[in-house]
Amino acid sequence: MLAPVQIDRSFEATPARLSAEAARLRTWHGADVAPERCVVRLDDAALGELRAMARTMQAEPLPLLLRRAQHFQIPALRAVMARARELLDHAQGVAIIDALPLDEVDQDTARALFWVLGELVGRQVAQKWDGTMLYDVRDTGQAYGYGVRGSYTNVELVFHTDNAFAVCPPAYVGLMCLHPAREGGLSRFCSLYAVHERLRAVSPEALERLYRPMLWDRQAEHEPGAPKVLCAPMFRCVDGRLVTRANVSLVRKGYQVAGDEMDAALDRALQAVEAVSREASLWFELPITRGHLQYLNNVNTAHYRSDFVDHDEPQRKRHLVRSWHREHGRPVYDG
Repeated sequence: MLAPVQIDRSFEATPARLSAEAARLRTWHGADVAPERCVVRLDDAALGELRAMARTMQAEPLPLLLRRAQHFQIPALRAVMARARELLDHAQGVAIIDALPLDEVDQDTARALFWVLGELVGRQVAQKWDGTMLYDVRDTGQAYGYGVRGSYTNVELVFHTDNAFAVCPPAYVGLMCLHPAREGGLSRFCSLYAVHERLRAVSPEALERLYRPMLWDRQAEHEPGAPKVLCAPMFRCVDGRLVTRANVSLVRKGYQVAGDEMDAALDRALQAVEAVSREASLWFELPITRGHLQYLNNVNTAHYRSDFVDHDEPQRKRHLVRSWHREHGRPVYDG
């Protein structure tokens, strides 16, 4: 086994005090959130711009990755996406755009619309080592395990941030719902600031361990022959702001893949994270239905997906399209 990729060259050895302003914006509990306040509805002007964009795309074919927001006159949509970005940066870190008129366009056009709107959230980056920019989230029938991401299965995905095992995780995550599941697939969201402060209150020794490095399974998303695990802490404090990578399952798998024994302090810390994350007071729920765009702050907000039962008809099976966004680093997978 090669030595793990070491990510954070300087980390806080003990839990840091977060800035009061950052904590005020980011520490919330489920009861603090009116879910409808996370929803940005498309008015007639915005829907008109979407339809005009779709007509232009169909009349003037172009590879999706070459589409740019600057190619279109879309002031109403720019205002919608600015509101979404405000919710991501200065509120609960969740924004739902309601909703694209998917019954009026084909799937390729829908993906192109999602791509252009995503550009207004932030620079889009690769989601796989092979450079995949838009990623299809659907059950492939594979078992969740090494080299198989949970997004390819129908299993429950407990609270996590996307790409927590990466060299350079995305700052924002976008999802477009083409088809929801027949049953399940419910989305929940929680503040990682709230998790952090709850751990400080109930298990300070666990929080201290989470500020020190641990191993993460890289899910086989790396250059052939590269290390299979990454070494980084779960929590960091940068300029008074919390920066988190969260996925308990991938930490446990990291030690299995490395053939290394997890220290007892880390095992207890992961159990503490799981216990806190099960506290229903910390999270709220929002459905995602056909045509919805869901954007998340991937640094301060964790998300959960329940297991689901799919439709029998192949054309109706649960299918989401995902985008990742970050401004720092290069747009390649490792940044």
